[in-house]
Amino acid sequence: MLIAGLLLTGPVTLAGEFNPVLDIGDKAPKWENLPGVDGKKHSLADLKNKSVVVVFFTCNSCPYAVDYEDRIVAFANRHAGKSSRVAVVGINVNRITEDLLPAMKIKAAEKKFRFPYLFDETQQIAKDYGAGFTPEFFVLNPMRNVVYMGAFDDSPAADKVKIRHVENAVSAALTGKLPVVRETVPIGCRIRIERRRRKRTKEQDASRD
Repeated sequence: MLIAGLLLTGPVTLAGEFNPVLDIGDKAPKWENLPGVDGKKHSLADLKNKSVVVVFFTCNSCPYAVDYEDRIVAFANRHAGKSSRVAVVGINVNRITEDLLPAMKIKAAEKKFRFPYLFDETQQIAKDYGAGFTPEFFVLNPMRNVVYMGAFDDSPAADKVKIRHVENAVSAALTGKLPVVRETVPIGCRIRIERRRRKRTKEQDASRD
């Protein structure tokens, strides 16, 4: 069941409208040596033999992410096998207990994830991508340029989906084209980016006295 108030929706628009960091065509930020639920370290460079990479930011605790799991698993099973030209990678950066690596391993086993599910405790990779929601998707072409970013499809309710944005973007990227729809509003919960308090100077402290 989805939680009211966490959903962000809006019309499809031109690239760069919703993401605060990346535009369509930008080089995708690299991740390096992120631990996965398989006990190994993973980097974007590991996928050099794949033509298209779908990277998505997700977590265990968001009800939207949970509702999308079966759709993502089905997509990965169809398109991202060992001999496929497509790779799917999930990344979690939330630091609450239910989203840490031990819980991620349980989730991956329960849902039979056949794709890397990685954890970045620094949260830097989400910042680099300008990702703000779970789940939020980015499709990378063979040159590792971003050709699509946003929602997986056009409805959080699986039985109401009419447009499969990620699937369409992957099909276009495999033929060397840009998808017709290149950016949409992510649908999901806010990523729990931890905010650091700025240190106060002695002058600032004195001004409060």
